Amino acid sequence: MEYLLQVKLGCLFGLLLLTLLFGLGPSTLKCFRNAAGREGHQMCMSFISCIAGGVFLAACLLDIVPDFLSDMKNELERQQITTDYPLPEFVMCGGILLVLIVERIVLECSHGTTEENTPLIQDHGNSTDAEQGRHHFHVDFNAHSSFRSFILIMSLSLHSVFEGIAIGLQNAQSEVMQIAIAILVHKSIIAVSLSLLLMQSKVRTQWFVLSMVMFALMSPIGIAIGIGVMQSQSDGSAMVQCVLEGLAAGTFVYITFLEILPHELNSSKWRLPKVLFILIGFSAMAALRFLG
Repeated sequence: MEYLLQVKLGCLFGLLLLTLLFGLGPSTLKCFRNAAGREGHQMCMSFISCIAGGVFLAACLLDIVPDFLSDMKNELERQQITTDYPLPEFVMCGGILLVLIVERIVLECSHGTTEENTPLIQDHGNSTDAEQGRHHFHVDFNAHSSFRSFILIMSLSLHSVFEGIAIGLQNAQSEVMQIAIAILVHKSIIAVSLSLLLMQSKVRTQWFVLSMVMFALMSPIGIAIGIGVMQSQSDGSAMVQCVLEGLAAGTFVYITFLEILPHELNSSKWRLPKVLFILIGFSAMAALRFLG
């Protein structure tokens, strides 16, 4: 088995186990549950979120997007396809719009089928809610409906699949590791927040465990899809790989610029420290890229 494939499989199992750890762990820690709404807990989660934002910013603009644009350009040249239309950028926009459309549909469905009016996936344009510190990474801790929790998990799972695909499609060990680190930071925070939400929703233990296992499996499934496409030797596999890589790149752009960074920077709390932690996350990933 080639070394790169071993690295990807290691990331697959690592993401699975660590997401399960961060998702199921809080349910065993009473002190963690009691601290969910406190100022110190919110500040800690917010700073970690900013680090994740910096990590995603570097992974997105220094790794995923440049690699996709280069791969797509090379594949178009190989197939002798010439066009003045910005096709690679169009594919990447498709990834952004895909996640946007699904999230908006999820919001409409959750509004139409539940009595609560607070969206599961927060609208980051609402600065008042952001300042109240009630939510983090999509998660509104005042939403206690089991159905709303299910809708939330479905939406987050979409992100996770495309994040995993981005890992599976890489062809260099350093890029695999950098993207895996970015996703791990992101998914760990989401897993903790989602775990707290499900506990506050007072769902049954079986549903809680099933939800966290399903969420943990999504990124590994995406990695497996990416590996499968990479291993395929059919005529159209290279173009399929490029298209999936573009959709995954669009997902990273969406998560970075329309979710993580706006959510944190729209809040009036801890403004300067947040910028510092974003710079820390970005600098760490940029240094890894430079050392390459």
